[in-house]
This record gives sequence, structure tokens and C-alpha cells, in this order.
Amino acid sequence: MAADLVCPYCYETFAARDIGFRCSGRPSPTGRRCAFERDPVLAERTGRRGEVGPAFRADGRKPTAVCPACAAETTYRICPVCHSTLPVQFGMVGHRLIAMVGAKASGKTVYMTVLLHELMNRVGAGLGTALMASDDLTIRRFGSDYEEQLYRHGRLFHGTRTAAANDGRVEPLVFRFSRSRGRLNRSRPRHSVLSFFDTAGEDFNSRENVELNTRYLANADGVILILDPLQMPGARPLARPGTVLPGSEGVDEPVNVLSRVTNMLMARQKGSSGLIRTPLAVVFAKLDAFWDTLDPGSPLRGHPPAGDRFDTADSLDVHEEVRRLLKEWEGVRIDQDLATHYRRYRYFGVSALGAGPTPDALVAPTGIQPYRVTDPLLWLLSEFGAVPRRGRG
Repeated sequence: MAADLVCPYCYETFAARDIGFRCSGRPSPTGRRCAFERDPVLAERTGRRGEVGPAFRADGRKPTAVCPACAAETTYRICPVCHSTLPVQFGMVGHRLIAMVGAKASGKTVYMTVLLHELMNRVGAGLGTALMASDDLTIRRFGSDYEEQLYRHGRLFHGTRTAAANDGRVEPLVFRFSRSRGRLNRSRPRHSVLSFFDTAGEDFNSRENVELNTRYLANADGVILILDPLQMPGARPLARPGTVLPGSEGVDEPVNVLSRVTNMLMARQKGSSGLIRTPLAVVFAKLDAFWDTLDPGSPLRGHPPAGDRFDTADSLDVHEEVRRLLKEWEGVRIDQDLATHYRRYRYFGVSALGAGPTPDALVAPTGIQPYRVTDPLLWLLSEFGAVPRRGRG
């Protein structure tokens, strides 16, 4: 197990031996059992007020421990800081924290919902992967707050609540990503824990808010930055006629959001000064608004090659095409900032819906037809070695 782990719920770091345990509340072999109680640490850090089994300390490097109060064995391992129940085999399997950030009205919540839905359904089967929620809260929230609203009711989201509005708390969605890999005619799955932190765009409107509400950036293994080209002065006139344009009130230009995220990562980077080591996937959303302006041979007019590997040649073609578009969209500063500050970054162009929403914020009558939504995450996972690559780059 790694010497330093990061909780996928509160993003604090700790050593494996410091992982705590929680009594299951089931009777021990002697017939004793612990009563459920309110955990003040869990309530304070996460806002969860329900009663749970008592927490206790033991050797967190082991998968089980014996409750000192009732002598019952438990497998419930908890974060020593926020007391959230950690995913099964936490610290024993791959552990990747993905921070997803973007400006207000950039479409990041829609993108995240479609991305996870695609991995759970259509795309996962072709890649030989599976995505499963790691806890009951993620199951309930993703089903009712995200999937049901977008896919069943066809309604877009009104906006993510800010961390300040939630008393500094924004519950992440935590999933277990598994990929089977064959060896000697046997399937050997490889697992990773993915934590998605859907913070509000307003939490990035100033350096102070970034410092206060988004400490998870410091410990993220990879960052997906969602930018809306419709918020760029040079791109708005090129959008398809009839496109619903974002309002100007409270909207920040993409380059400013990138600057604040960059400042945060630089301030928290360990070691000597230099290029930021955290890989950054820069995702330009709502690409459907610009399809009519793309050349017929543009890489952004085609789908990625089929297969169970991430195709690096196709990804680099898209990267260069987006870089070319940045000149048309008056976004050269974005490219300059990335080249100056990041060791690894990659451009992506996606459309979560496949067509612009109606003026009353409903999914278009043609339904949800996502385009390239999984590319950014698969690139990050390929950087970590969790997904194999085809080609180099």
C-alpha cells in the first residue's frame, strides 16, 4: 500500500496505517453488539447526521479489525479525517482522483452525467470496462439528481450549488473503474477508484474561493477542465444560427478560469518550481454549435477508432485541430498559458448532448447523442496506465 493516501471524499492525505474502522453493529461471537450512534466527526465534515456504528482505531493496513467494545469483526474501513466509509480495497487497488472544474454555465454537470452514463452503458462494453458506484450515496445521488433529470425528464441542470452554499461541503461521486485484461486465458481485472468532484463554477471566480473551497485540486491525479467556446469572443459569431448563447452575467472568460486553476496547482505543487506535473485534459464543450464551420476532413468531424485501447494518433490529431481553432476563437492566450505551465496537457472537443438545448433548457427533440465524451477521461487513465494505448504520444 502507498505511504500516502488521499481520501476520495474529503481529499485529505494520510498513511495507510492510520485508516480507521467502524463497527458493523452486528452481534459478535459472544452475542454482544454495539449500538448505533451519531458520529460527530462524520456530521461535521460531511453533513451526514444519521446514526452509525462507533469508530475506532486499528491497523488500517489490514482489511479487517476487531471492535474493542463488542469483539465483533468488521470490514468497514473509514477515513481517519472525515470518517467516511472508504471503498472496498481502498489503498489495495489503483486510486485516482479526478478533479472536474469549469466556469459557470460551461456545461460541466451535463458533461459529467453523460460521461458516466456512457461508461456504464454503451462505451464500457467495447472497452472491456465496468464502472460501478462505490457507495450508497453515490448510487442514490447519481440516479436521482443526475441521470433521472437528464435522461428521463430531458431537463438540463439549473446550476451546481456552490461550496459556500453547502457550508463548504460538496459531496463527490465515487466510482470503481474496472478493466479486464486477459492472461493465460484468464481474465484478470484491474481496478481504479475514481472520485469526481462537481464543484460550482462560482467556486473558481476568485483565487480566494479556489483556496477556500477546492483543496482537492492539490491532491488530484488528473484534472478535466471544461471550457465553453461560446464564452469566447471570437467563437460566438461562428456558432450555428439559433444556438442558445450563455448570458454574460456572472460568466468568466475561459482563460481566466484556466489562470486561477493554474495558480492553485502551482501554489500547492511539491518540490522545486517548474512545469505542473498534474496532467490536464482541456475540454471544449458544446462542439455541435460549430460543426458547420469545420472542414469536411477535420478530425472533429469523425468518431474515434473502435477498439479496446486509447488511440493516441487520433487524440493528437484532435489536439492539433483544437489548437488551430483556438486561433479562430481568439484563444491563443490559453495555448500560451498551457505550454508555459504544464508538462502534460491535451485538447479535446466534445458534445455531451449532440445538439444544442431548446430555449427552455430541455434536451433537443433528437435526444441525447454524445460525441467523444469519454476521450478526456480515457486519456488521463492511459497516462496512469489504467487503460492501454495504441501508438505513442
